[in-house]
Amino acid sequence: MTRETLSGDARDLTWFKSSYSDSSNPSDCVEVATAPPGIHVRDSKRPDDTHLTLAPSTWSAFLTFAAQG
Repeated sequence: MTRETLSGDARDLTWFKSSYSDSSNPSDCVEVATAPPGIHVRDSKRPDDTHLTLAPSTWSAFLTFAAQG
């Protein structure tokens, strides 16, 4: 995991959230964007705050772990 300052603005990224997000509280979830140098993850309640940048292999390992329950 790295913490980097992007040359652009994080608001310029296209952010996605799970279709399983609770529609009664749409801001209570994690959002993900893909752009070099990796996978960006942020809290939807604080979109202008800092976010994590993960290497694609780290993101893949996380998804594998999460899918195992």
